[in-house]
Amino acid sequence: MVTYSHLLADLVVFIHCVFVIFVLLGGVAALRWRYIAWIHVPAALWGAVIELSGWVCPLTYLENSLRRMGGGAGYNSSFIERYFEPLLYPVGLSRYTQLVFGLGALFINITIYYRLWKLHRKG
Repeated sequence: MVTYSHLLADLVVFIHCVFVIFVLLGGVAALRWRYIAWIHVPAALWGAVIELSGWVCPLTYLENSLRRMGGGAGYNSSFIERYFEPLLYPVGLSRYTQLVFGLGALFINITIYYRLWKLHRKG
């Protein structure tokens, strides 16, 4: 039986996935709409800090709390859980993998913002 807590937990996972995609690729939007950088840079820094430090994102705690409130201990097979959660919580996630993800996110964003800076300097 699906409860409101369970649906809210699914919504948190979806928002979490959108945030991760924004952290990785939001700089591309900043190439077109420069004001996005004011939102993206802090988000990208937060994402990198979470990965590089080994911390757990507060959205993960919120999701787990909502699942427990809904009477669940683990994940069942809803669409969100089946297709989005493996992106956020890959099987075998290790500290090394977190470092690779964090450094990869930094590299992608530094490359994008370097390009943006060069375009801005040209006029």
